[in-house]
Amino acid sequence: MVAYAALFLLGAVVGVAGALVQGGWFPGGLLLALAGAAGTFHGGSRATGNRAGALAPAAGWLVAVMLLTATRPEGDFVFGAGLGSYAYLLGGMGVAVMCATLWQQSQPGGYNARLGK
Repeated sequence: MVAYAALFLLGAVVGVAGALVQGGWFPGGLLLALAGAAGTFHGGSRATGNRAGALAPAAGWLVAVMLLTATRPEGDFVFGAGLGSYAYLLGGMGVAVMCATLWQQSQPGGYNARLGK
């Protein structure tokens, strides 16, 4: 549980950092932010050895990014209405889904036969 909580917080930090970088250096910042998110999600799944390891930082990333999309009463916001912001939001969600669903565990025994045969 401690590892998942740490991955959640790491995902939130990556989400905030990516939100700041993607708008600052377009298009290189966008690619850097998405690569950082992908590395965090994939690294979480590899570190824990299961799919929940990718979902914990993805949930932290999503919470942080959604909180940053909300406008404040003063009119301040982090994400502008532009291609880079939408690409970061949708690309990050897509990367999270890919890292959580494409993780495959090796078959026991290491043989090329089907399980149960």
